[in-house]
Amino acid sequence: MLAHRPCISMNRDNLIARMARAQAQRAEHSLLRRLRTLSAVDGPHIVVGGHRLLDFASNDYLGLAQHPALVSALTDAARAGGVGARAAHLLGGHRDEHAALETELAQWTGRERALLFSTGYMANLGVLQALLERGDLCVQDKRNHACLIDGALLSAAELRRYPHADVAAAKRQLVLRSHAPALLATDGVFSMDGDVAPLRELAALCRDQGATLMVDDAHGIGVLGAQGAGSLAEAGLDQDDAPVLMATLGKALGVAGAFVAGSAALIDGLVQFARTYLYTTAMPPALAAATHASVRIARTEDWRREHLDQLIAQFRDGAAQRGIVLSPSRTPIQPVVLGASARALDVAVRLEDAGFFVPAIRPPTVTEGSARLRVSLSSAHARTDVERLLEALTAAGAHTRGEGA
Repeated sequence: MLAHRPCISMNRDNLIARMARAQAQRAEHSLLRRLRTLSAVDGPHIVVGGHRLLDFASNDYLGLAQHPALVSALTDAARAGGVGARAAHLLGGHRDEHAALETELAQWTGRERALLFSTGYMANLGVLQALLERGDLCVQDKRNHACLIDGALLSAAELRRYPHADVAAAKRQLVLRSHAPALLATDGVFSMDGDVAPLRELAALCRDQGATLMVDDAHGIGVLGAQGAGSLAEAGLDQDDAPVLMATLGKALGVAGAFVAGSAALIDGLVQFARTYLYTTAMPPALAAATHASVRIARTEDWRREHLDQLIAQFRDGAAQRGIVLSPSRTPIQPVVLGASARALDVAVRLEDAGFFVPAIRPPTVTEGSARLRVSLSSAHARTDVERLLEALTAAGAHTRGEGA
């Protein structure tokens, strides 16, 4: 017979109820996110809720996501070897398609070796967890992507953050713990601002302080530098200057996944110690084959970057003429900062009613008071598309009050 258990009053907060309260608070402050389902994609156009919209939210900067060569490479590889990799890389999941892509990526970025990861988030978590230990120092830009922050927290190293693009402040953080092994991590192109990190200055700082520089080039690869090799290539920095390069394959390259490139010692170490590489199924080999086709196109078809640069100049010139204030950016990411979240939401809704998909970006993704429209340009857009968007932005009230009417 079971012994009688005394009744114990539980005062713990219910976790799901607590999350629901936090969600309600977001809704009250115009910060609630909404999942939208696309029923069709046709170049720069999408269909959402039965409405055909001109898409200015995609990261498909080179317009490669629907390229026939990628589709053909994917389907041919899937027919030959199936869809899934069936195992982690070290347990039989590493296929010819993966090896060939890694070789191409290393050559493209001027590194000795490259290693594939399933996502950029997993790549950054894995690298930071593998390189850093408790007692080490990780210095990061305050506007770095969340996965760099999370990777440092996972590593148990001391995380210190410096004001955006402030090299002098980064130096102060390194000098404070001059004897600790240190890694400085930065986005190459910042995802919500579109500006490029001061990479030459950061590389010089790391050389002077004996720190390791890591660059997340998710939004620079394919877009910047000779052959689109990224922000480090544009800055003239090699493997010795920036020992750790991470870039994603689902933005300018139009597919999915990520890679880390660097020395043979770095890659061999990651194979041993990066938990997000070791303990997950390998990228589908058919996707690797499609990505390989994409890299070859990105490297050789310079007209895509040239057209994109023309669209960026057109958009910035047109915005200035209409009183639409943009953040400083020379990349496809062109933020229209509107301030209040409610205003950003209102303008986004007006744009959608006019046939444009430009979702509002609000806190906590960006800082309080800097809600914005993140206009994202692609070489798939035509000059007429950009002109129409500029007119729609003005009509929707995105211009400075009293200007651009």
